[in-house]
Amino acid sequence: MIKECLREENKVVFSSLVFLFAYLPFVLLVYYLVPRRARNIFLFIANFIFYGWGEPVLVLLMIFNIFFNYLGGYLVDRYRQNKKKKKLFLILTCVLDIGILAVFKYTGMIADTLNMLPFLNIPDLQISLPIGISFYTFQTMSYVIDVYRDDAPVSKNFINFGTYIALFPQLIAGPIVRYRDIASQLTDRRESLDRFTHGVKLFAVGLGKKVLIANQMGNLTELIFATTDENGVIGTWAGIIAYTFQIYFDFSGYSDMACGLGNMLGFKFLKNFNYPYIAKSITDFWRRWHISLSTWFKEYVYIPLGGNRRGVKRQVINLLIVWGLTGLWHGASWNFLLWGLYYGILLILEKFVLNRFLDKLPSALQHIYTLFVVIIGWGLFYFTDMSKLGSFFSNLFNFGKGLCGGQALNLIISYLPVLILAAVASTSLGAKVYANFKDKKFVWIPETLFCITILLISTASLVDQSYNPFLYFRF
Repeated sequence: MIKECLREENKVVFSSLVFLFAYLPFVLLVYYLVPRRARNIFLFIANFIFYGWGEPVLVLLMIFNIFFNYLGGYLVDRYRQNKKKKKLFLILTCVLDIGILAVFKYTGMIADTLNMLPFLNIPDLQISLPIGISFYTFQTMSYVIDVYRDDAPVSKNFINFGTYIALFPQLIAGPIVRYRDIASQLTDRRESLDRFTHGVKLFAVGLGKKVLIANQMGNLTELIFATTDENGVIGTWAGIIAYTFQIYFDFSGYSDMACGLGNMLGFKFLKNFNYPYIAKSITDFWRRWHISLSTWFKEYVYIPLGGNRRGVKRQVINLLIVWGLTGLWHGASWNFLLWGLYYGILLILEKFVLNRFLDKLPSALQHIYTLFVVIIGWGLFYFTDMSKLGSFFSNLFNFGKGLCGGQALNLIISYLPVLILAAVASTSLGAKVYANFKDKKFVWIPETLFCITILLISTASLVDQSYNPFLYFRF
């Protein structure tokens, strides 16, 4: 077992280095060498090579997904004047999308739940979860829905549509890119040196977030929670705070890299994070966190359900449905459903009760309230085992087990510089400082040195460390 784990960890590191120093340079070189009219064809092929690197068979599933959504969009547009047929093709396409997602992602959860009944014994089917299936399923669904609503043009080129769905920068961990936001770029984008340079800087920042902060915080989280009952109150809080930083820098780092890679290829993706940990309410937090997902659920679930147009009771039900689904989107486990409903209830309380009090509080207290609630929420998110989740919440406030365990204290002290760096980097302070210098004449010199330094340190860290997961790959 130990040998298998080490082999898997080495494989992750090797894949990261191959991507950085072989796949990406090759793709960029060939992309700019081929004629403009052939670039989407090249990307179409390069995307599937990237996706099939680990499990080639999953490429067939994605090609099937692309084909039937392309066909669904075509049929919806073809029968635009026939409302019944148009709606039928929309429903059939969406049902197939949701069905495939449910089979691959939720079969195990459903089987485990049904097996709680004494007369059932459903075998464990061991269905592998295709990487990024939640992201690209939402993209294909939004495309067909937007064509149905006449909010997006129908794609008449299969290669262009396939390039959009399988575009490797954001394929496996978002952001969720709607076709209507990128349709014109697929056919008429103009690459430039300024956009490419901006992309390199954005990619370097994202790589640094991921490798130098998220991975370190992930190490601290695992080490502390390996001995849950010996950490004391401070140790338990330190563990979940480290996870709070890990999941932010992991996901926002990947989003930055995705947007940076998109810029290098001439694409512009919408921003997915806007310093969520400086929010002053949960409502504000979800305007800043995973913006593409929040927007998706608002436009394609909440508003179609009626939004706030059918009275308070219906609005409350709609919010609970949306946030329950948001939780389940993140994973096939009951703790994710609880996490989603937790935020749904909080947002309902803020909207109808708490905001009148929160608005009167000093800014610092609003911020403390939001961080406290968010950190508690990440506890729900982290522990998939309900018994461990219960122990975690007990240890957060149980001073009877001590203030801080010896091992936890040593870990906190050793990781303190990274904790401080994470706290500062999660605010907009760096962006504000940079804004004062970005237009200076020779600012490109420190920018270039910064990017090179981040790349070198990150590469050295990847070689040295074995812990290098992308948390959102599993979603």
